[in-house]
Amino acid sequence: MWDTLMSWYREPLFVVFALGGSAVSMVSFLLFAVPLTWIAAREPAWARPFRIQRRRGRPDMIWPSVRLWLVNNGLQLLSVVALWPLLRLTNIHMTGLPPWWEVLWQVVFFIYLDDFLYYWMHRTLHRPGLYERVHALHHRVGSPWAISAHYMHPVEYLMTAGLMLVGPALVGAHVLTIFIWIAVRQWEAAEGHCGYDFPITPSKLIPGSHGAAHHDFHHLRWQGNYGGFLPIHDRWAGTLARGYADWVARRRARGAATEQRDDETP
Repeated sequence: MWDTLMSWYREPLFVVFALGGSAVSMVSFLLFAVPLTWIAAREPAWARPFRIQRRRGRPDMIWPSVRLWLVNNGLQLLSVVALWPLLRLTNIHMTGLPPWWEVLWQVVFFIYLDDFLYYWMHRTLHRPGLYERVHALHHRVGSPWAISAHYMHPVEYLMTAGLMLVGPALVGAHVLTIFIWIAVRQWEAAEGHCGYDFPITPSKLIPGSHGAAHHDFHHLRWQGNYGGFLPIHDRWAGTLARGYADWVARRRARGAATEQRDDETP
């Protein structure tokens, strides 16, 4: 049995999926989060009209966010290693290269499925007991920085990472598709905490997405907007954050990018 177990960890798929996936996750997050954090820290004149909240993020949260991100990524890698005997049974594979249309529909499916699952996990983490013990750590970031996207309790981080794998496990995705999905998810995380509602971003190509504004309002109000980065589930469930729907309506009515900051946003 020991020889069989060790043979599973010598499989090329384990090295590519576990180590490669962790590398893609960390590198892509840094590629997205570092420039967005630099913009928030320097706040160049061109970016100011797009700031969502009047208050700026706390500079003293940057390095604690980096340290906790490193810890959480280490725990995530250990978890993947420990769970590999189960993960290898999900039909995740690296046989051949998938056609572009397969990659596209699967990544789109992953985006919407992940956001649906995250809505319920996130809403549950706001329940008394769980909030104080787990989720409150992430809410120390009131006006977020992109680099603080993963400033969260290790339990919450592992739960979030686990939700990301549900879609790939269900469809038996190719590792290339998973790598692309990981990069997309890291962009969502970085943008959702960047503090700016830029008019053109990759996220706004997703039907129903409001970009960074939806999650930023969750940090502002603390309640509501429980969906990951899409407002559709909060709209259906009636859990939009206080003032968010009015803010979106006024922003659309004004139209001018220079007037995107809401007067009621502190």
